[in-house]
Amino acid sequence: MKKVCLSLLLCFIALGFLSACDQQDEKSGTEKAAAAAAAYLCSTVTEPTFGSVGGDWVVIGLARSDYDVPEGYFNTYYDNVVAYVKDCGGILDQSKNSEYSRLILALTAIGKDPADVAGYNMLMPLADFEKTSLQGINGPIWALLALDSGNYEIPQNSDAASQATRDLYIEAILSCQLANGGFSFTSGMEDADADITAMALTALSNYVDRSEVAAAVEKALGCLSSMQQEDGGFRFDEQESAETDAQVLVALASLGIGRDDVRFIKNNVTVADHLLTFALSDGSFAHMLPADGPDQMATEQAFYALVALERSENELSPLYRMAE
Repeated sequence: MKKVCLSLLLCFIALGFLSACDQQDEKSGTEKAAAAAAAYLCSTVTEPTFGSVGGDWVVIGLARSDYDVPEGYFNTYYDNVVAYVKDCGGILDQSKNSEYSRLILALTAIGKDPADVAGYNMLMPLADFEKTSLQGINGPIWALLALDSGNYEIPQNSDAASQATRDLYIEAILSCQLANGGFSFTSGMEDADADITAMALTALSNYVDRSEVAAAVEKALGCLSSMQQEDGGFRFDEQESAETDAQVLVALASLGIGRDDVRFIKNNVTVADHLLTFALSDGSFAHMLPADGPDQMATEQAFYALVALERSENELSPLYRMAE
């Protein structure tokens, strides 16, 4: 009987060891992929500037990682941003205030003041609640993330029809939650989008101490878990993509939910596992599978998602919380 018990004990110890090894191998895989993606981005985006591709997201990911960027890389980006802002007279876009939000995130990541870029205050447009909300839920989501990135006070905008507050942005996001707990990019839709649901969760992650937000987050997580495919990935427009996996990974990391959370493992495949199926040998990521070559947007989003995961697992502040 003692021999049987001893054998069982050794078996359990061995299984535990193998499980720990599997987790370590997975973590090593994501770390290697992140380093390869960082190297790829530095080699392909040599002159980063303002923009949703080849600029702001690359800078955010690199600044929030521990990767050694080329000397002067962030200064080059800032100089290019200043030149761009001067050329456009401080108006990045007439209808999409998320352009300001993205720039604020990038500037905060490199320690620059978004309230004074060539004499223009990039925070001011986010003080206009109605104009920011013209984009639907996307506007409030990214406005909240940008404002919270540096714990910025919302300036008083005398030209705004409705002065923005954090409460207004939170309420705007919560009001868009669907009956199944998810969120959709287009108002009036019954089906949730994994991308937008993940982004909403990321924006709300800083407010889970509020009971109404905590309840909405739990409901959204349940919806997101049900949307995960049997291979561990997520679909957008009936197609699995690296970008959708990336947004889910950022949301989970922002909420402190580990890669081993059973709600987000299907057939022993985690979200991080599935994201790596889009990784290519040169460090880039494909948009969809089967891969038809590198996709810049997919690579940028996959990279900063892996950075978000690393920061969470190393008990560092979330990707978009940079006030430290």
